[in-house]
Amino acid sequence: MAKQPKLSPKQTKTFLPKVMRILTRLFPDPKCALHYKTSWQLLVAVILSAQCTDKKVNEVTKELFKKYRTLDDYVTAKPAEFERDIYSTGFYKNKAKNILAAAHAIKNDSNGKIPKTIGEMVTIPGVGRKTANVVLGELYGIADGIAVDTHIIRIARLLGFTKHATAIKIERDLIKIVPKRDWVKFSHLLILYGREYCPARCKHGNNCPLTKFYVKI
Repeated sequence: MAKQPKLSPKQTKTFLPKVMRILTRLFPDPKCALHYKTSWQLLVAVILSAQCTDKKVNEVTKELFKKYRTLDDYVTAKPAEFERDIYSTGFYKNKAKNILAAAHAIKNDSNGKIPKTIGEMVTIPGVGRKTANVVLGELYGIADGIAVDTHIIRIARLLGFTKHATAIKIERDLIKIVPKRDWVKFSHLLILYGREYCPARCKHGNNCPLTKFYVKI
């Protein structure tokens, strides 16, 4: 991936609010698109969403959450059967292994509750910073960082907010320029924008409301 030019701090200070205003007009109520009723269901859905669309995850969890209703149902689940249940989300063996291990960890180490700090979250099998940030922001409104997925990687680079290509380095750049109060909202906005207006194969035509702000195409 080629390096992108990066805006100076002064440029970003005036540029970011304009981008946020446009995105907020496009998506006045940004929120997680995954369907869930409990905190554990949210974590399961987020783990399943890796390399999979939210639409497909919601299709799978509609039946999955009927079959596995409680944390204990996951603790006692048969791995081979669970793999079949989530097969269509892709990478099903890894996801099944992580979800079932996470169920054991949360039951045994967290009294059956989803932790409230990123330090505790990332000790759970299958949970990295992105998943932890999504869950903490959605469940508790806790901004411990910015959830960086492939949409955010792509758009943050196009907008000149970062020149890096890895999620960790991009998150470091973003938390320096985005006010902490907006971290959760910012993540939702860029993800929604990426899905609806600027997918990976987008040619950046008139359909992209932020095209004029892209520093390099």
